[in-house]
Amino acid sequence: MDRETRALADSHFRGLGVDVPGVGQAPGRVAFVSEPGAFSYADFVRGFLLPNLPCVFSSAFTQGWGSRRRWVTPAGRPDFDHLLRTYGDVVVPVANCGVQEYNSNPKEHMTLRDYITYWKEYIQAGYSSPRGCLYLKDWHLCRDFPVEDVFTLPVYFSSDWLNEFWDALDVDDYRFVYAGPAGSWSPFHADIFRSFSWSVNVCGRKKWLLFPPGQEEALRDRHGNLPYDVTSPALCDTHLHPRNQLAGPPLEITQEAGEMVFVPSGWHHQVHNLDDTISINHNWVNGFNLANMWRFLQQELCAVQEEVIMRSCSGINFEEFYHFLKVIAEKRLLVLREAAAEDGAGLGFEQAAFDVGRITEVLASLVAHPDFQRVDTSAFSPQPKELLQQLREAVDAAAAP
Repeated sequence: MDRETRALADSHFRGLGVDVPGVGQAPGRVAFVSEPGAFSYADFVRGFLLPNLPCVFSSAFTQGWGSRRRWVTPAGRPDFDHLLRTYGDVVVPVANCGVQEYNSNPKEHMTLRDYITYWKEYIQAGYSSPRGCLYLKDWHLCRDFPVEDVFTLPVYFSSDWLNEFWDALDVDDYRFVYAGPAGSWSPFHADIFRSFSWSVNVCGRKKWLLFPPGQEEALRDRHGNLPYDVTSPALCDTHLHPRNQLAGPPLEITQEAGEMVFVPSGWHHQVHNLDDTISINHNWVNGFNLANMWRFLQQELCAVQEEVIMRSCSGINFEEFYHFLKVIAEKRLLVLREAAAEDGAGLGFEQAAFDVGRITEVLASLVAHPDFQRVDTSAFSPQPKELLQQLREAVDAAAAP
């Protein structure tokens, strides 16, 4: 991040604060970014991160990826033989697209070998099986095989606090592989923690249906539930979905092989595989959507009024959110201190300064929250208010000429 981009981003968020939800407006079409050499990180910030808008990157951005060379046959189909040789005995999570479980699908676990056997039989039977349409989802391949040459992280997504945090704990990650036959799909949802996501088709094509933040409210049924399938004829039932006519049409994307889709924070979406498809997907949070994550956690607390239940719903509670902020804050403070020792020329100074500013605003809101004030923080080091003071001092120092 350069100084000009940081100033633009700081100005943008200074006007928003942390308590105003971002409501997206759907553009007429999704922007397509074709040339890697002609598109900078600053371009991405201005065009898509700050306005929270989706875009599609061309296959030129991923043509050097190992997965695109090795996981795909010359005909552009999944290379089952390579996948079996490399990962055949790995146990993977598999969802049944034909069975609804709340607003998702039930999962089972099997070896990749067994799943590919099913997949081949499904194709041979004309894309049908008495077992239903099974979809390999949320496989943590990068966590289990960290040295594999699978992909190169695009610079636009390199500020990734969610995976930086989990990598520091060496526990989990939000990097996934999805693989499934034509007709497999993911029901209507918004990404965890209101994170951003990016998704690359290693092979195959996907159809995306996206709705900007706020528009999902018009899709709720009379009981307040979001739809499972936005293509269902049931949404035309005005008795069951009395506000559906207020919803605009989804923004539709057909994602080709090698292309990369950026899904902004809080955009609900539904995704269908048009071909036999393998994709790599990441969820990520950074300074540009941290306030959205914080608002989401507060909404979850209001909905359930129990920290234990909250963690089971959202995957994180207020105490863990503080530790998430603390891990990232301490890393950024270290960058700023090292940069100051080098007259401000240290690597990543502007990005670190922006990050510290965003963490400061959200941490101040967290510390003032009455439910966080009931958390026993006696064992926290540093104490939340001490960390907040360190951050404020760093913000002031970074702003000094």
